Amino acid sequence: MDKPQRPPASRFLHRIGDLTSTATASILVASVVLLFFACLVAFDLGMAWESGFSAVATAVTLVMVFVIQHTQSRQQTVTQLKLDELIRAASGADDRLVHIEFGGDDELHGLEQRQVDHHRALRDAAARPSG
Repeated sequence: MDKPQRPPASRFLHRIGDLTSTATASILVASVVLLFFACLVAFDLGMAWESGFSAVATAVTLVMVFVIQHTQSRQQTVTQLKLDELIRAASGADDRLVHIEFGGDDELHGLEQRQVDHHRALRDAAARPSG
């Protein structure tokens, strides 16, 4: 059975996300920034270089916001689908929790309060001395 492929743009964004989320990438970027500022001070390169660096950093930041948003959105969807499947598979599970993210605020608050009450009751039952 052939595995369905993600669109090329999605694969590209995930590849960028994978490459930039490593410790090596963080150390490399920090080193380049420190080296740039050291050169800026040592060689008195002036405001034009600083402005250029700022423009490039802003552009890269903007692109990375969209890369991160894409990869997190996809991961969140995958996780949600897996959780929904577990809820459907569990015999005692409350089916109202499947896709609750699309429910109204009142419904969400009511289910959340029910969970809090349930956990509180469990904690209180565990704290009672058995006799």
